[in-house]
Amino acid sequence: MDKIFKALNDPTRRNLLDELRRKDGQTLSDLEERLEMSRFGVMKHLGVLEDASLITTRKEGRFKYHYLNALPLQEVIDRWIEPLLAKPKAKALSRLKAQLEGPQDMTEKPDLVMQTFIRCTQDALWQALTKSDEIMNYHFIATSGTGQLSAPDDRMAFMAPDGSEMVAHRLISSDPQSRIEVTFEPNWDEVKTHSRCVYLIEPNGAFCKLTVEHYGVPPEHPGVSEGWARTFAGLKTWLETGEPARFGYQMEDA
Repeated sequence: MDKIFKALNDPTRRNLLDELRRKDGQTLSDLEERLEMSRFGVMKHLGVLEDASLITTRKEGRFKYHYLNALPLQEVIDRWIEPLLAKPKAKALSRLKAQLEGPQDMTEKPDLVMQTFIRCTQDALWQALTKSDEIMNYHFIATSGTGQLSAPDDRMAFMAPDGSEMVAHRLISSDPQSRIEVTFEPNWDEVKTHSRCVYLIEPNGAFCKLTVEHYGVPPEHPGVSEGWARTFAGLKTWLETGEPARFGYQMEDA
């Protein structure tokens, strides 16, 4: 937590986070154009933010793309801020519009990247990501689920509190215990367009580094980042404590 507050205690670093919130996946040159300081100065501030896990990066060729990582901030909110707030109004889920059509260009840049470290084994994390009964221990809003992801075209679906199918995933490809690529199929509106997600698992001593890359997220969809942050926070808590943890939206009393 100390690194987070240190990183936020500077207006330039806050401006960088605002820039990434405005448009995720920017390069150093992109960000340098927005700030009145040297390239070295921007690099130094980005290093502090990355050290605090407030941003994460993805390198492609000679370009390095920077992404806002909302999970640490969500953990701060869940720990100190949200318990002090009056119960908020229910937040409506926004519509996903990106269409999954045909073969994917694996060199394309993701629209959202989120990353966390979890004290667990690769096998435990793999099971938690591929079996619906495991996911029910930490999904932030779904109340039930069916299916598992073990072979291409396997389908896993999750139900909303009213019993309707909220979202489904279909397995596109996987590398055991290291990579999972799935469709993201929202079913809460009439459009029902699809996008694509990739989970990357990397062992790191007693921890696993988990990264999600979400492709095809429309710019007008503001809720997807928070949804991932709440789900990742629940996943981390579940695997590290063995206690189900669902960081869902609080509902206002009737």
